[in-house]
Amino acid sequence: MPTPSIAQLQRAIAISEQIETLKAELKSVLSGGQSTEGVSTGNGKEASAEPKAKSRRTMSASARARIAAAQKLRWAKSKGEVAETTSEVKSAKKGPKAEKKKRTMSPEARARIVAAQKKRWAAFKKAKK
Repeated sequence: MPTPSIAQLQRAIAISEQIETLKAELKSVLSGGQSTEGVSTGNGKEASAEPKAKSRRTMSASARARIAAAQKLRWAKSKGEVAETTSEVKSAKKGPKAEKKKRTMSPEARARIVAAQKKRWAAFKKAKK
């Protein structure tokens, strides 16, 4: 085995120091402490101990009203009092935007789908025999 050069030994020492600092950082993270201040990350930057502030998301008043009304409806359904609370849900859904009209399928389109499905089932049953 050839003898390592001085440059290789210095690089090996630097790597082992990085490993030790990362082990210490991992240990502090797993133990719940935050002793990462001033720890070199190996790329010329230092890790900071300050956690990033998370921005809290806000909910609009109409969204809260819809959620509340839906929860009241769920409770009413479980208690058997559905008729009274459905109007609350409908009124909560009506906001500044108009409700979209539901799409309907034409009778011709439905007939085509039914015919195609019957054809598929017939082919399946025939292949099964």
